[in-house]
Amino acid sequence: MTYKKRGVVDNAEYEPLREPRYTEIATFMRAPLATVLGDVDIGLIGVPTDLGVTNRPGARHGPREIRNSSSLMRAFNLGMRMNPYDLCRIADLGDVRFSSRYDLEAQVDDIARFYRVVHEAGVLPVTAGGDHSITYPIFKGIAGDRPLGMVHIDAHTDTWGEVWGSKFTHGAPFRLAVEDGLLDPKRAIQIGIRGGQNQMEGIEFSESHGMRVVFMEEFATLGVERIVAEARRVVGDGPTYITFDVDGLDPVYAPGTGTPEVGGMTTIEAQRLLYGLRGLDLVGGDVVEVAPPYDQTGNTALVGASMMFEILCLVADSNYGHGRKRPATR
Repeated sequence: MTYKKRGVVDNAEYEPLREPRYTEIATFMRAPLATVLGDVDIGLIGVPTDLGVTNRPGARHGPREIRNSSSLMRAFNLGMRMNPYDLCRIADLGDVRFSSRYDLEAQVDDIARFYRVVHEAGVLPVTAGGDHSITYPIFKGIAGDRPLGMVHIDAHTDTWGEVWGSKFTHGAPFRLAVEDGLLDPKRAIQIGIRGGQNQMEGIEFSESHGMRVVFMEEFATLGVERIVAEARRVVGDGPTYITFDVDGLDPVYAPGTGTPEVGGMTTIEAQRLLYGLRGLDLVGGDVVEVAPPYDQTGNTALVGASMMFEILCLVADSNYGHGRKRPATR
């Protein structure tokens, strides 16, 4: 996508991906910043809040740092042998703006309203969080007449009940989504689950409602290819959303997160897992729980940007590449 810079003397066409990566305003993947939705097919969105965390805050800084690190992304994806920018119009839609910075329930409504507008404009969202509580209102905004399927990469099931008087925590988005009919639990797979538990409520909810829970021990035993096959079996051919919590990775690779759990997957395992989802009916995705204050090197934001780019490529290919399910122009 190209666009003209306003106010420049030569009025030249400006192509962000051809400019030095250290120049201009930091946008997701160096895509243009859009102010209207009519010329956008896939919107890259930031949701800078961590009011839903139960322990360490910091994920509110995730979108800004992922934007900065995403300047290191390039146009062509070698793992998938494709260039998403050749397929469709991709733009940074900015951040969700909140009516209150201290009211979690108001923020849920703000996020849902924002994504509903995006969805009604026919724009597919790829998001950087923020803590994992944001995925529930995203589902509220984009789920249509049919509940979504889900590929969920995480150390935790995030199907807990109320915590300290609030049901809108980062430990509960998928319980809420199931209860609201936004997520089909029988078309949901949760991959990389591990760590200690004080009680089994979340895992019991997932399993009793038919979610496929892949504990990290099973992932390590079966390997990426067999888990990919299982994920494809579970979600089938219906509309599917990818949600990627960076604590699904071992903290060696992503230390900057609020709830790290040792024994997670490597970055190459995560990339291979994502590559294996190519061809699914994908309606969006997110990367959440990047908390830069806990990362001295900035590597977690780079990991977050890299996984966001992989999801962007999958969504672009699903909708505008080979075997696409929608026309390339509206």
